[in-house]
Amino acid sequence: MASIIVILIVLVFDVLAFVLAIGAERRRSSAYVNVDLSGRPYCVYSSDASTAYGISAMLLLLAGQAVIMIVGRCFCCGRALSPGRWRAYSGVCFILCWITFVIAELCLLAGSVRNAYHTKYISSLREGPPSCAMLRKGVFAAGAAFTFRTALFSELHYVFYAKARDVASTPPPIIGGIGMTRMP
Repeated sequence: MASIIVILIVLVFDVLAFVLAIGAERRRSSAYVNVDLSGRPYCVYSSDASTAYGISAMLLLLAGQAVIMIVGRCFCCGRALSPGRWRAYSGVCFILCWITFVIAELCLLAGSVRNAYHTKYISSLREGPPSCAMLRKGVFAAGAAFTFRTALFSELHYVFYAKARDVASTPPPIIGGIGMTRMP
């Protein structure tokens, strides 16, 4: 049977990662052009909170994935599971869990790095206003969406893995038939 404590711990990690990813999308940096005293234009950036939110979401998602993989023995280590639908479901969810995890981590990491990047001064006003580097809208939102999918597939993987493990630990039923012992 699946452990409720493990499910709750991973659910808390993944929900917090999802909320932080949404917060990072809402608080991503914006920029505007300002001119200094010497007449050179430069970019002024707003708060950098979304970088911290994105990194925190990435670390929480990593912690949730690590808990599921340790408890589920990464699906390949430990005692063999008996063939059946639960093992098949667990295998499919395992693969989908890792695919969505990698995509979510890449979105959150790329968003955090790009959001932290700020351009500097541009040489003169004759060249035109500087192009202030800003993160595109939706990068953290994509990370949040894949964080949600990772949470779903990792929880399903663990539940199906636990069912497959329980089925493997029960002995097969005794079926009546002809015995193979000597007759007295």
